[in-house]
Amino acid sequence: MLCQNCGKKEATTHIKRVVNGETSESHLCAECAASLGYTDVFSGFGFSLGDLFGGFLGESTSAAALGSVQRCQKCGSAWQDIVRDGKVGCADCYRTFYDKLLPSLQRIHGRIRHTGKVSGSVGNMRPYRKRVNRSCARNASKHSKNR
Repeated sequence: MLCQNCGKKEATTHIKRVVNGETSESHLCAECAASLGYTDVFSGFGFSLGDLFGGFLGESTSAAALGSVQRCQKCGSAWQDIVRDGKVGCADCYRTFYDKLLPSLQRIHGRIRHTGKVSGSVGNMRPYRKRVNRSCARNASKHSKNR
């Protein structure tokens, strides 16, 4: 979708306004949004999302790395890049920075093992499983008699 203001660039900022029950939407490119005064939601608070996530990661973005900097072999990200940006560069970064990410992931998510999404009805599946297992056992015994 093109910017509704300049009509040249891709719209990356989507604004929805509700005034007196009337809803209007605007789709703007980054430059037009900035020139019209629509900036980052957090810009007036004096911090960036990188700083916010850096706090979760337990590091300050101003901490200087001592010695050689460890980098991901695939994307080239360093630990300081992850802390500054608040996001991991690629899947290999999880292996490269495992020891540093582990406490942060545990603090953010509450656990470090994915347990999957389980529906509340899974507990009600036991009677059906028993019926299926009995049916399979009967079919197996019938099939072995026919041989």
